[in-house]
Amino acid sequence: QVQLVESGGGLVQAGGSLRLSCAASGRTFTRYAMGWFRQAPGKEREFVASISRIGFSMYYADSVKGRFTISMDNAKNTVYLQMNSLKAEDTAVYYCAVDVSAVRTMGIPDYWGQGTQVTVSS
Repeated sequence: QVQLVESGGGLVQAGGSLRLSCAASGRTFTRYAMGWFRQAPGKEREFVASISRIGFSMYYADSVKGRFTISMDNAKNTVYLQMNSLKAEDTAVYYCAVDVSAVRTMGIPDYWGQGTQVTVSS
């Protein structure tokens, strides 16, 4: 089992910044990808960004490219999402996830965090 605990959500004005953190614990894996998804009210959950442990390959949704940056600290088993130039449409519950068989790109996650709310006021 893997446990994922997110933190860093909150309320911010449009144009502001937030940094989300996701700490993983439990079983360890030699290759995996961690990422972030989000779900706004009335909408389906969508991919935001991912990063692989091998090679630190990063992928972003088009809607966040140039504004969000994902990073990973292997020593701390933690992934971060730096969110800049936030917009009202970024408002959602953000979920951390891990695909324990991924080499570079994230597939269907095997584990999910509980989610953290991000609200951007316009």
